[in-house]
Amino acid sequence: MKNRSILLIILFLNFSLGICQSQVQSFSQYVNPFIGTQKMGHTFPGATVPFGMVQLSPDTDTIQYFQNGKYNADVYKYCAGYQYDDKTIVGFSHTHFSGTGHSDLGDFLIMPTVGKLKLNPGVASVPGSGYRSRFQHANESANPGYYQVFLDDPKVKVELTATERVGFHQYTFPKSDSSHIILDLVHGIYNYPDKNIWTVVRVENDTLITGYRQTHGWARTRTVYFVMVLSKPMSSYGCSDFSKGESYKGFWRKFDQKENFPDLAGKDLKLYFNFKTTTNEKIKIKFAISAVSIEGAMTNLQTEIPHFNFEKIVKEAEIKWEKELSKISIQATEEIKINFYTAMYHSFIAPTIFMDVNGEYHGLDYQTHQTKNFKNYTTFSLWDTYRALHPLFNLIQIKRNNDMVQSMLTHYDQSAVHMLPIWSHYANDNWCMSGYHSVSVISDAYVKGTLTSNIQSALNACVNTARKRNYEGIGDYMKLGFIPAQSSNVSVSNTLEYAYDDWCIAQLAKKAGNDSVYMEFTQRSRNYLNVFDTKDGFAKAKSSDDKFVNDFDALSTNHQGFIEGNSWNYSFFVPHDPENLIQVMGGKKKFTTRLDSLFSTYLPDRYFAETEDITREGIIGTYVHGNEPAHHVAYLYNYADQPQKTQAMVRLIMSNQYKPTVDGLGGNDDCGQMSAWYVFSALGFYPVCPGSDSYQLGSPVITNAIFNLESGKTFKIEVENQSETIKFVRAVYLNGKLLSGTTLHHSDIMNGGELKFVMSN
Repeated sequence: MKNRSILLIILFLNFSLGICQSQVQSFSQYVNPFIGTQKMGHTFPGATVPFGMVQLSPDTDTIQYFQNGKYNADVYKYCAGYQYDDKTIVGFSHTHFSGTGHSDLGDFLIMPTVGKLKLNPGVASVPGSGYRSRFQHANESANPGYYQVFLDDPKVKVELTATERVGFHQYTFPKSDSSHIILDLVHGIYNYPDKNIWTVVRVENDTLITGYRQTHGWARTRTVYFVMVLSKPMSSYGCSDFSKGESYKGFWRKFDQKENFPDLAGKDLKLYFNFKTTTNEKIKIKFAISAVSIEGAMTNLQTEIPHFNFEKIVKEAEIKWEKELSKISIQATEEIKINFYTAMYHSFIAPTIFMDVNGEYHGLDYQTHQTKNFKNYTTFSLWDTYRALHPLFNLIQIKRNNDMVQSMLTHYDQSAVHMLPIWSHYANDNWCMSGYHSVSVISDAYVKGTLTSNIQSALNACVNTARKRNYEGIGDYMKLGFIPAQSSNVSVSNTLEYAYDDWCIAQLAKKAGNDSVYMEFTQRSRNYLNVFDTKDGFAKAKSSDDKFVNDFDALSTNHQGFIEGNSWNYSFFVPHDPENLIQVMGGKKKFTTRLDSLFSTYLPDRYFAETEDITREGIIGTYVHGNEPAHHVAYLYNYADQPQKTQAMVRLIMSNQYKPTVDGLGGNDDCGQMSAWYVFSALGFYPVCPGSDSYQLGSPVITNAIFNLESGKTFKIEVENQSETIKFVRAVYLNGKLLSGTTLHHSDIMNGGELKFVMSN
């Protein structure tokens, strides 16, 4: 009887465990890394872990940045290295951007080949003209942390995975006496003559290769060190130097450096390693990088992948992604789940870790630093990501976001020009885009209470950045209250963006108890009024004599004083003062009509024909979702007492601009901003004004969601009677109480509880 009872207990436990296991939701299964790899998406489908320094991915072509001495417009297609429409792959490189409007990286390309050795990639139109290979999408797949493809020409199966700082390759070769692995150190993304400054390689033994490469690209000064370890000893190796115009070779010419020579240096080196392989033999490569030293790369490799168990690293990468994706659990249709979790995946690719496992990192002052109580990050595409990505982090990636803020403040400390980052990239600022939006990210963290330490130092960094008179018209802005057209081609957008950033500084000063700074920057935040023409309600360029310039065209992006947008979109960019903006535009009724016109007025092709990152698919009326300045605009109907129009338009944008297809993004993802917009909007609210503690309600497309907050609390969203056609909100309840208005506060979420939407048609 006793044994029978024990058996029943065991059976019950096994049955219960089976139920539990069957109910465990896999979030990675809904991620499609190929979404956005065609047209304007510019995402990459390869192997990375959340916020990883290594982003190991296929590159499908090697387009040169300059062609016949002029900018080659086709290069923009390859700013992430991969284009879904391409039929060939040139190799697999270790660093990539995800959906940026400009590019760099593509470091350390590796390609397995079989047969006659070829060290040039050749051209896609001529099969066999180089080491590139044809492939079929039917033989290609990707999941978070894993990528695989079969290369048709060498008959090699490629599998890739990664840790934070190490790329792991597994190549399954056919039987051959002439199998090769090519290490192309010339290859890069957005390449042009002289981008490579210098390359050094040492073949330490028959399985270990070390070195570094210095480049001059979007990041003006960048050195990346590497350690490459082979699972099988090479039988021989060689190197070709593709440098042109090197007049001085020194006395190294005494050696034959082309074959089996272990100490190599030059501007443009390509190496090859030879093997004899048996049928289905696997050769594995561990490739670690560091911005500090070869020793740092070796430590990264030995710490993160001390073995050759490829499947183990694949599983660990999957677990890391599951942990991050599970921070929000949703119930929705299959299509919505794919869109949502792919957007979550894209949101957790950048910024990227920028330090070795021992905490050392390369600083803007060209010195090696040791982190203290934080992780150092880079890849701050701040003109994009302050809008929704960092506010999303302030909900579900608080520790990481605080480390990112600390990284920005450290950037300021090391900067020779004493400014916070504009676009941070590998211990450089590439100064891309406008505004000084790091102050928005910093203010948002402090105002929402997710960060409390060093507020005075943070405020000083923000204030000093905003007072940098010799940067992008700030001197004129401080003197005149606007930037005159004669001083800048983007005078209006800069004025508007500075005004918003100044409001953020004012909120930070208020939090810090600094009344004088609060008053100064509150006043500066009203400078947006100086570029508004009250006669027609448009923001316009002004000359230094305080008069609006002639030849105004509200639809044009060129020569109107705006960057990546026209006056129709930018005139709504006053996220910190929408109530007064409504009055400037003539009151709520006229404001609503004006918003209606934005979303319905047809924008002729000629107005975006020369804008390489925007196509017709990224536009609704005259509203350009593929560029960020108007990402908050659909939510402005709320301030005009027309929330039903916000709800309808948000639904339209989600269905129109986000699809689970390779061309499913309406614009480039911009390091996760496009995706973070979707994550928020799908859940039913959006941070119209980062730097405040509030969100505006929209129309959720999920049926329920659970936030698993870092505090251990949970915040639930329930949506009653929601469908594709039932998109209007009849009532909203917060913890059982009817919510008045359209505002949700940050503390409402962080305290835990439940938000319930009751929908209606």
